[in-house]
Amino acid sequence: MDHFAVRGGHQLVSNDPLANARHLIACKSVTPARGPVFDMLQEMLADLGFEVDRFTRGDGPEGTDEEPVENLFAIRRGPAGSPHFAFAGHVDVVPPGDGWSSGPFAPEVRNEPGGDLLYGRGAVDMKGSIACMVAAVAEIPAEAGTLSFIITGDEEGPALHGTRALIDRMRARGDIPDLCLVGEPTSVNRLGDMMKIGRRGSVNIWLEVTGTQGHVAYPHLADNPMPTMVAILAELDALVLDEGTDWFQPSNLEITEFDVPNRAHNVIPGKATARISIRFNDLHSGASLSDKVIAIAEKHGGTARPVISGEPFLTPPGAFSQMIADAVKAETGIDPERSTTGGTSDARFLKDLCPVIEFGLVNATMHKTDEAVAVDDLATLTAIYRRVALAALSAKEKSLS
Repeated sequence: MDHFAVRGGHQLVSNDPLANARHLIACKSVTPARGPVFDMLQEMLADLGFEVDRFTRGDGPEGTDEEPVENLFAIRRGPAGSPHFAFAGHVDVVPPGDGWSSGPFAPEVRNEPGGDLLYGRGAVDMKGSIACMVAAVAEIPAEAGTLSFIITGDEEGPALHGTRALIDRMRARGDIPDLCLVGEPTSVNRLGDMMKIGRRGSVNIWLEVTGTQGHVAYPHLADNPMPTMVAILAELDALVLDEGTDWFQPSNLEITEFDVPNRAHNVIPGKATARISIRFNDLHSGASLSDKVIAIAEKHGGTARPVISGEPFLTPPGAFSQMIADAVKAETGIDPERSTTGGTSDARFLKDLCPVIEFGLVNATMHKTDEAVAVDDLATLTAIYRRVALAALSAKEKSLS
């Protein structure tokens, strides 16, 4: 194994994905990310001729969901009128947790039986992919076309001041890409076996029923909210939202919390609360599902407060997904599955700018202790990203999907 420390005044070698990944991992950047990790990425991109725009959004107090978030948009302009291809991702990471066999922010390469692995928080989600993006564009000449990076420090957090703020910034600048690739870790068993051409939407809904607190021996003087909440949840749980579509699995509604703040055995509580989460396909919208739940809650005498995290999107199979498939097959021999499974990502916002597809590393260790990426996969992903970018920049029609 070998150990790594943050460089001190040494020239960056931006076309080396392993070195890039180690530099980024060594910058502690638990969400919301700010400061050093963006300093590092800015230096990498500036060395490659990118104009870098960094800004901070959100001004709430530390320790709240309104903590300031740093974002970065970097662009290297090609000839006037040339296609514009964007890479997107995040440099914030989830908290490392306990039980690591080495320091989560002390990147380490270990010689394993299956090949060398790079360990560290963010190795696959998703500093490793960003390292490959940087290495990929290092070998693409500026005259090939316009390239940009859309990088947030708030994907793993509330996502309030991250990619949505970047989109506002890009629109104000007039820098709208024709195509965008998000480097989320989409591969399942081996690099290249899956890309994401869409994602389901997400809405969380908080339910509340207010009753009247009282003594259990005098129920006529109280109003127990729990039977009402049980009735609401039973009706919601029985809903069949749909049977799925050609590209999406069925929508599902899950009860994720049911709480009655009552520590006394002889008291009828005065309030019951619950929360549900719905992941939904493109047969629905966040608003339509919220209205359905609100109507059911109100019918029984309760209330519902929805928070829509994102709407479903689909980039239908076509020229863009074929570009990625061709690049993957050229480097790995695999024809990747086009999928819409999994959770949400910042692609749910970026789809409002241009066609967007997600493709990246193997996701087996993301968010786990001892998160690790195969060193060989970093080299292969760099080659894939380079092929995709060159294909996009050489496309005759700028707004391919």
